[in-house]
Amino acid sequence: MVRDRLPRDGRVLEVGCGPGSFAEEFEGKELVCLDPIPEMLRVAEPRVNESRKLNGFSEAKFVEGKAEKLPFEDNSFDAVCSLFSFRDWYDKRKGLAQVYRVLKPGSSVVIVDPAKINKIHGFLGWLWMRTWVGSYAKIVCKQDNHPWKWLTKTYVHFGTTKDYTKMLEEVGFVNSRAKVIFPGMATIWQAEKPE
Repeated sequence: MVRDRLPRDGRVLEVGCGPGSFAEEFEGKELVCLDPIPEMLRVAEPRVNESRKLNGFSEAKFVEGKAEKLPFEDNSFDAVCSLFSFRDWYDKRKGLAQVYRVLKPGSSVVIVDPAKINKIHGFLGWLWMRTWVGSYAKIVCKQDNHPWKWLTKTYVHFGTTKDYTKMLEEVGFVNSRAKVIFPGMATIWQAEKPE
């Protein structure tokens, strides 16, 4: 669903690549993976580049950094994506402004993160994450201090789907839209930098 929204021939930036789950499957000419956590980059790099080599693509580049201060030149990417890391950005408006800066005119940003259609949906999502996801993760990870607990914590402070559609427009993007997928579980936002 996300891959179809990204160019195969251009330069793509993934902000918040984590361990490389998406990047490992990305089929594109040039990929740059950014994450603020060095350990994530160390896990992602061999995983992603082994997959890219097997599929005939050049190695991805891995850069330590944050969305709020992207270490790239203006107008240098054909697309930017962020999959399940947008909610972790400290300053989402500043991060989106940075994404806007590094995108070439006419290019897209694609963001996927948990859906929060409205406050009621948000409460139900929080309840589900706290009870089901938290309990399931505790069983799978076999520890109380599992990393999935942060999903619930960041979700509480995450805005609604409409909040971020509006924020994309406020930083300059056009044709900002959102599609709720996986029966209300996630949202895909997409917008373009004007020509």
